[in-house]
Amino acid sequence: MPQQRRQRTGSLWSMLSALPHAASEAVSGLAASWHNSGELRRSKLPLDWNEGSVRSILCILDRTAEGCRRERDARHSRFQAGVDAPLPGSKAEDLVTADHLLIQRIQEMTADRNRSNVTRTQAYLEIYLEFPELHWALLAHLVSRNAGWNMTDLKGGLMSDLTDAAFKLNMYRFLERCNALIFQDAYPQLLLYKYSREQKRSCFHLLPWFHVSAFMTPFWERFWIERSSGVLSVALIINEQNYIEGRVVSHPFYREQVLQHPYLKIHEWTRLNQILFPLGDSRCRHELYKESILPLRPLIGLTVQHFADPSSRIKIGKSLYGMLFGYKRVLEGALHFVNCTPHLGSREEYWPALFTYQAEGSMDAPDESQALLQSEWLPDGQRLYSPRLLQVWEDLEYESIPRYDWYQQPDMLRHVSKPSLPYFVDMTHRHRSSLERTSMAHDAGRWLKGPNT
Repeated sequence: MPQQRRQRTGSLWSMLSALPHAASEAVSGLAASWHNSGELRRSKLPLDWNEGSVRSILCILDRTAEGCRRERDARHSRFQAGVDAPLPGSKAEDLVTADHLLIQRIQEMTADRNRSNVTRTQAYLEIYLEFPELHWALLAHLVSRNAGWNMTDLKGGLMSDLTDAAFKLNMYRFLERCNALIFQDAYPQLLLYKYSREQKRSCFHLLPWFHVSAFMTPFWERFWIERSSGVLSVALIINEQNYIEGRVVSHPFYREQVLQHPYLKIHEWTRLNQILFPLGDSRCRHELYKESILPLRPLIGLTVQHFADPSSRIKIGKSLYGMLFGYKRVLEGALHFVNCTPHLGSREEYWPALFTYQAEGSMDAPDESQALLQSEWLPDGQRLYSPRLLQVWEDLEYESIPRYDWYQQPDMLRHVSKPSLPYFVDMTHRHRSSLERTSMAHDAGRWLKGPNT
């Protein structure tokens, strides 16, 4: 038997022999996650939710749904004619000089911070730290971190071998456009609140000048009075998912080239559709995991299912919000992580014992699954390659954003309800198992391609 053939056969048997061990690890990990989730749920925080305010806002939105539809139709026709103006009813002559200056300042700040996933993610954190009542900003920061990790996965050491170059580019464009459009819509709203606080006056009459849906106006106006963080956060979750629905998710190109592409099934099978919130400092083991077999920073989170369905995305967003602000230990751990760990897009940020952003110091072997199954962590020079975002992707220019108000029908109002607190929140072992599955797929792919891959 030729030497190369013997090596390939040995690698195949190594992968097959590892399956029982991987299954055993998954079972023990499930038990550990169940226990750890219970520990995290011990200390709960009250979610700030004013049911009276919600009922009042829903009455307003229900009555104005038809008016919003008419405004959308009128505004859409104006943009088809090449007229870029705010929603009908907003006239420049009605604004004072200070408003004109504020609009210009917010537009410039938004454009500057919308350069990349890295700058957006940092901008969310900065405004949350300045105004902690803006709960959604911290949630957006953590979810945006995940978007960056998913972008760099496409050029990382495991996933890069499982898809072709065209899908990688299209997937990156999809993730980047969703990330950028949400920021384009939400960040001016957060800045309006910031300057309302600084000027001690409500500036939310300027929302239409940033093409913000009429859906958000009563929520911001009530938040200015009552500061009900939970109600505003749920409204922003609903708004942003509907904002990207027509502009990106249901776009024919992204439907065909990303969401319906066979390669997307690989992402789902390997569970890289997990949203992770790391807890604490990577240099210290979390007190919850002192007896864990994994000397790693703990992770909590959820798995995204049915991304193409906006209602499913809203449900996940509300669950993530409930998990983050409903459990004391989760919130404290997440804040510890974001304050001590800058976001650059590499998964090394949360598990430096397994990942490295340096290509020359990473593992490049046909049996990476064996290394992951045999060791709790990987030694320096043999870790999984997870590059930083700006190492592997450049900023892209996109077509102009379609300007219309998504809120035409009141059907989305059913989602305006108090978030529930997820029961099974620990993701540490499940994420480790997902890496093992990905590495097995990676090794199998290299085995099928032959010894020179």
